[in-house]
Amino acid sequence: MSIAVLRPMMWGLAFCLALGWVTWLASLARHDASLADRIWAAAICGAGLLQMALFPASGATRVPVMAWLGIVWAARLCIFLTVRNWGQGEDRRYRALRERNAPGFGWKSLYLVFGLQAVLAWVVSAPFLVGAIGKAPWGWIDSAGVALTVFGIVFESVGDAQLARFKADAGHRGKVMDRGLWRFTRHPNYFGEACVWWGLWLMAVSGAGWSGAWSVASPLLMTVLLLKVSGVAMLEKDLAERRPAYRDYIARTNAFVPGPPRRTST
Repeated sequence: MSIAVLRPMMWGLAFCLALGWVTWLASLARHDASLADRIWAAAICGAGLLQMALFPASGATRVPVMAWLGIVWAARLCIFLTVRNWGQGEDRRYRALRERNAPGFGWKSLYLVFGLQAVLAWVVSAPFLVGAIGKAPWGWIDSAGVALTVFGIVFESVGDAQLARFKADAGHRGKVMDRGLWRFTRHPNYFGEACVWWGLWLMAVSGAGWSGAWSVASPLLMTVLLLKVSGVAMLEKDLAERRPAYRDYIARTNAFVPGPPRRTST
């Protein structure tokens, strides 16, 4: 890998680490490590745009399209999470992490939460740099990537909006959301998120070819996080125990990829 590529990569990493450090300081003041969630999208998009700006872009059409898709995705997610979590205090998942790592979690969170997240965000931002490196003209794979990315943004946005409306109705308290997109997948927001990154990666490799194939680490990492780490696995770890009605929902509904509901025995 050339110095011309390594330089923007290192600046991207520095951006993620700096943003993580500032957010960590804010988390100490607010006693809320879940602030990390609110800046996750900003770290990824910010690092990606910085790397694009520092590399003499070849893909005149591809670069602005990827940049705007990233901005729309990040703005939507940052605003949604901030509004949803405003005044709610620290998320339950982070409270559990705090308890497991007491005493001294405040200092430990610098590397357990914010440092780790900064590195992960940097890895996820890889398609933006590869998109800037690519010299191939716009092709059908780019168009497919745009379509998949837009689909992902819309799918997760609709899923989040449907769940927010469901929770806002006091009559739904204690009930399971199994309507709209949630009828076909238990996590439409996560499925849409994965589509976004596979779509951006398609655009990146369309321009750079095999020389940019290493950026597949981005959608792969995001998919693993969503399925096995901070997404489906963590959210559903004890959900069926806390909410028995969720067991039937699990039995009849796909966890990730949308599909028709399955019949269950009663």
